[in-house]
Amino acid sequence: MKIEQRIWMRKSGWAPSTSGPVGQRAQLVFVFGAKQVLKDEMLFQEIKEVYPVANIFGCSTAGEICGVRVLDNSIVTTAVEFEHTKLYGRQIRLDEMDKSYQVGRNLAESIPKEGLVHLFVLSDGLNVNGSALVEGLTSHLPGHVAITGGLAGDGSNFEDTLVFWNSVPQKDTIAVLGLYGDRLKVGYGSLGGWDPFGTDRLITRSSGNVLYEMDGRSALDLYKRYLGEYAQGLPATGLFFPLSIRTKESDTRVVRTIMSVNEKEQSLTFAGDVPEGAYARLMKANFDRLIDGATGAARNSLKDAHAVSPELAILISCFGRKMVLKQRVEEEVEGVREVLGPGTVLTGFYSYGEICPFASGEKSELHNQTMTVTTFREE
Repeated sequence: MKIEQRIWMRKSGWAPSTSGPVGQRAQLVFVFGAKQVLKDEMLFQEIKEVYPVANIFGCSTAGEICGVRVLDNSIVTTAVEFEHTKLYGRQIRLDEMDKSYQVGRNLAESIPKEGLVHLFVLSDGLNVNGSALVEGLTSHLPGHVAITGGLAGDGSNFEDTLVFWNSVPQKDTIAVLGLYGDRLKVGYGSLGGWDPFGTDRLITRSSGNVLYEMDGRSALDLYKRYLGEYAQGLPATGLFFPLSIRTKESDTRVVRTIMSVNEKEQSLTFAGDVPEGAYARLMKANFDRLIDGATGAARNSLKDAHAVSPELAILISCFGRKMVLKQRVEEEVEGVREVLGPGTVLTGFYSYGEICPFASGEKSELHNQTMTVTTFREE
């Protein structure tokens, strides 16, 4: 596997970040960038001219990762020349949020299964039920195939997001990349680092990823009482106070972040399911534990990859973590670098949701407020 990176910034244009060249031999280019920049079709065409035979795969972000740098309003391209790995990709439009499961199922059914090692997904970040999407994907994939990836971002705007596979960036789109071949070793890990506070509250009325009532009271009203002065900035300020969800059947918790607020219905829409009968608890940030969570995710990814330093790592961290860490945000990326080693090329983005199994051998789930690390190495 050979890899090269380039960064586009408005003041300086394109510049190499790692040595190359891969150029015309690249089969795949990951592209992560700010939404307004990705809308510039001239820049998109320039990427295709540098990598004329490569599949172009990417999304809009809430911040871009290149090495140990965290950037804004840029484009980061990571071109990969595989020696033994085959690729298959596809994208599909999502017309309505309640069709997320069916879209996931349709994508999974369309993917060749023979030799499939891993599935990497990039999804619209606002008009999707991420839990239902992942469930639809897993329902029609072989049990040994893990799914990782994330939901596209739009900075702090929460207006719309873009995703693309060999096309210009588009709204309301989900794209998947299948990787094939027994020479490819994939690792993954996902951890948070948030502290719970307050009491568990019973979700008494919800529909999919829309929450109406907790303990028989308006969920939005309860949430605003907890947030106090932060309530004026919803939904963005909700990233500081995600919900931790557990069901009656399991103590395993998943974290959910607010995507939108409906004052008329007094409801909150989350990135993934908030099922009736589950218990919800608010969480708050712990700076050191957030950074420890990132390094823990990197360590877990090495367990899945047999503890050998990978060649490429894709880091997907939640936008809420970036808002909380602020000037310290690069510390979580530096923590991943320390674990994976200097020979691993790092790319990725800040997202509206992360997709990864809890642990090796378990099914994939949608997470919020985590750092998710997916590593690749060819033998």
